[in-house]
Amino acid sequence: MYYIGIDLGGTGMAAGLVNSKGRILYKNEVPTGPDMPHEEILNNMVSLCDDIVEKNNISYDNIKYVGAGIPGAVNPRTGVIEFTSNLRFANVDAAAFMKNKIPLPFYIDNDANCAALGELICGAAKGKSSALMVTVGTGVGGGIIIDGKIYSGAFFGGGEISHHVIVSGGRKCNCGRYGCWEKYASATAIIEQAQEQAKGNKDSIIHELCGGDLNKLTAKMVFDAYDAGDPCAVKVIEEYYTYFSEGLANIINIIQPEIIVIGGGVSARGEKLLVPIREKVGEMMYGITGLKTEIVLATLGNDGGIIGAAMLER
Repeated sequence: MYYIGIDLGGTGMAAGLVNSKGRILYKNEVPTGPDMPHEEILNNMVSLCDDIVEKNNISYDNIKYVGAGIPGAVNPRTGVIEFTSNLRFANVDAAAFMKNKIPLPFYIDNDANCAALGELICGAAKGKSSALMVTVGTGVGGGIIIDGKIYSGAFFGGGEISHHVIVSGGRKCNCGRYGCWEKYASATAIIEQAQEQAKGNKDSIIHELCGGDLNKLTAKMVFDAYDAGDPCAVKVIEEYYTYFSEGLANIINIIQPEIIVIGGGVSARGEKLLVPIREKVGEMMYGITGLKTEIVLATLGNDGGIIGAAMLER
């Protein structure tokens, strides 16, 4: 028996055919975007499922169900996508839509919850009973595992760690609040702050790295400038490390997981990212001496969300 797992993101959506051992046998993806209507995204989701069936010479009878990880507040019980801050979903009954298109059960959960489940089943958190998954890209996602199961809260909105406020009255977030962690810990935050710093400093090598067009700046370029000792980039990244660490420490002090798994685009920096964060978090962490939460890199990469989504109702 096979499963289909779908990982919906702010810039792309990937789907995979997954076997019972959590191995992806086939994968395909399509772009998404904040201006794309939700109907178009859901129709693309159907097309990805049809592609999987066609390209693998199987029928829907060979697949047990479709699971999808969605970035935002979702209700796994009803299949309704209640709100996404980076895509145009608001109270959308995704389960009903999909059931009219595909002859299979359809399940959803938060995308970071799915990534956390994937890492727990066959990734960096394998063998742990409590874990926190933090995905850092366009935004910041969070998935909480307690006693081996996804923790969603009483009303399925638990785990939205990106929207706890770390700066009262700070930068305005897409969710409508001010000072959310996402506005200080995401790749988008790095880019926005670097653009602001570079505008006031024409000598910064940030201009050279982005070809003179700050609209083309990426987080990787800012990190490259940081490694080269560029003063603007150093200011941005040192501040980033502090805010990232403060947010992690807050979460650790509340739920005290055995392990935190960092994934998403920014995690490509590897240990260069984790070394300063571990040090800063260690200074802020409340706990028994010698017993501290591990902070590690995700091992499944972008596949973690697909695998976790495919395992939602296994």
